[in-house]
Amino acid sequence: MSNWFSNLFKRPSIRTIEKSDPNAVLHPLKLGLALSGGGTFGTAYIGVFRAFEEAGLHFDYVAGTSAGALFGAGYCAGIPTEKMEKIALSLREKDVLTSKFILVPSKTDKLEKLIDQVFEGRTFEQLKTPFCAVAVDVISGEELHFRSGSLSKAIAGSCAFPGAFYPVEYPPFRLVDGGIQNNIPADVVREMGADVVVAVDLNPSRGAGTDSDKYLSMMLAVFRIMMKSNSYRGYVHSDYILKLDLTEFNQMKLNGTKDMIEIGYQTAKADMPNILKTLGMRVPNENIKETAARIAEMQKRAKQLNKENKIKLKLLKKHGE
Repeated sequence: MSNWFSNLFKRPSIRTIEKSDPNAVLHPLKLGLALSGGGTFGTAYIGVFRAFEEAGLHFDYVAGTSAGALFGAGYCAGIPTEKMEKIALSLREKDVLTSKFILVPSKTDKLEKLIDQVFEGRTFEQLKTPFCAVAVDVISGEELHFRSGSLSKAIAGSCAFPGAFYPVEYPPFRLVDGGIQNNIPADVVREMGADVVVAVDLNPSRGAGTDSDKYLSMMLAVFRIMMKSNSYRGYVHSDYILKLDLTEFNQMKLNGTKDMIEIGYQTAKADMPNILKTLGMRVPNENIKETAARIAEMQKRAKQLNKENKIKLKLLKKHGE
């Protein structure tokens, strides 16, 4: 059981690519927003942002994975929700995908070009609010936190779901979807400096299996189960989780965009009293901080034990020779 719990929250290696923002204006308590991955479910973020705007909410730090990285960057760039909605409604699969075949991944060229157009060539440093995009480097196995440099490369890499897209070449990295290791990056927002964190989960019902024996169905089920295990850490580090029910839609298809935006808006609006209550805390949640500290200590101890075991194994091999 102890090994299972340790592995659940284990992060083998993390690197942060960032530059400090000396001009950031912070609330008395620094507020953070963590945005999960979820494919085309991400259009629901437009409605969520609209509800935040109506409530007068502004977050000091934002981190996103996959779709959360794309829309989180839009939030941090100050792009109006009306403009986001107009772009989302006009978008077609051919504008993003280069492959017409289910089992043939698409290149991210179109996606990167679209991101550059929407963000008008901005870099992380030109965003109005500090932002982090989470991706994974398949070469090193590291979880990467991008906070500077090219938005298009980092976001496309964060969105490059295996099987749907080829990895993004961003030397010295080869990037794939950040959800492989961290699907709800609430801990990343805390590392950025947030005292109170609200997370948005686009797919709280993830993890469903399948009774189909078809290869594609089984692979999709495996990925859903994997994403579930990689979302637990987000729940541990969040003060409040806004959960959206988008199960009637297909997260691989650009259908129902307007309805998903409305669901995001109505869900956030209905939860707003609880969100505002959470963000109105005068001191950070000590239980979350203590839990995070225990997990960090567990990871440190696991790493130390792994190092010791490698040394012992080396000595045993040498002795055996």
